[in-house]
Amino acid sequence: MKKLALSLFVLILLAQTSLATTYTIKSEEEFKAILPKVVPGDRIIIANGNYTNWNLTVPTKGTKAKPVLIMAETPGKVIFSGEVNETLFYFTGEFTTLSGITFNACTLLKAKGASGLMVEFNTTSNCRLTDCRFTTNAVKGQFMPLVIISGNGTANQVDNCTFSGNVDNQDVQVKITKDSCPQFTLIENNVFTDKKRVSWANGNGGECVQIGQDPILLGTKEANAIVRSNRFIHCDGENEVISNKSSRNSYVKNYFEANDGELVMRGGHDCIISDNVFEGGTGGIRINGTGHTITNNKINNIKTAIRLMYGMAKGKEDTGFYIAASNCTVTNNRISNATTGILVGDSKNADWTGKFDTKRYPSRVMQDVAPFDNKISGNTFSTTKNQVVTQ
Repeated sequence: MKKLALSLFVLILLAQTSLATTYTIKSEEEFKAILPKVVPGDRIIIANGNYTNWNLTVPTKGTKAKPVLIMAETPGKVIFSGEVNETLFYFTGEFTTLSGITFNACTLLKAKGASGLMVEFNTTSNCRLTDCRFTTNAVKGQFMPLVIISGNGTANQVDNCTFSGNVDNQDVQVKITKDSCPQFTLIENNVFTDKKRVSWANGNGGECVQIGQDPILLGTKEANAIVRSNRFIHCDGENEVISNKSSRNSYVKNYFEANDGELVMRGGHDCIISDNVFEGGTGGIRINGTGHTITNNKINNIKTAIRLMYGMAKGKEDTGFYIAASNCTVTNNRISNATTGILVGDSKNADWTGKFDTKRYPSRVMQDVAPFDNKISGNTFSTTKNQVVTQ
């Protein structure tokens, strides 16, 4: 009986394996036609060629052992370009991977309630965007990203992708609302490069990575995202190369070179900024909020390496357009060739009257709450005029 049961089990496994199918498609219509048939372990191969303005909802559900793979026939030879009016690939399932696709010279439009977008993971789990290229794409509306992770999914990732020469856009956005917050997003081993200053009048909307959008109302949302081992080179889109506006995220082992911008804790609390390398550029690390740990970073040839900011309010309960840096730990960082290594108290008494919507962001307008209760120790400085300055 045991032998019979084992034989039946093996036959079932073989039967399941044999159900996996490879589909090769050459159009949006062919892709949509096979979607109802897709089961765990299937592969959907997009034939080499040039494509434009698809609009696909992809609900596929794989498993950890048998993910659904959507892939270019040859990485780099499946190219989407032209105008984009909606979302090219909108994922709603789980354990699905998109790989090898190039998005080049696309123009993302916004009109009639719809926005052009390359890829969105909405309330997905364990979905992956990997080995894709996003080059010289442009958006025609402010605050438009190329890739969004949204909804209440978990464990999605963007890895080994290239974002180069894109114009006026955000690259990767983790979207947080009052009703949704993706959990445990991983953004890893990507390259962001050659991003010019945005053309928008207020200079905003050009982040490479943004985790959360509203520093006041949603800053305490815990996203638990990890941004790790990415490279940011010549990224000048705006003052925030990375913009953190949520809590308990980690920024680890990233490399920044010659960027006109900083790694910014714009909102949120209890984040980890560790083991990053900054080489040249206009800024290093900027901190607002409570409970951050800034440790083991190497910062060279930047005028002011680490800035702890004044705010309009303090702590996690008060409301302020900026929250004063407090209860942060700044330790074991290596700073060289700086004018000021660590500045405690930047933007003192800045007056924001008329500069933000006080109805949308209910806050005092004076940035007059000094940083407090921060622990600064064990940092090393070389060729630095002022090691720690308090204002």
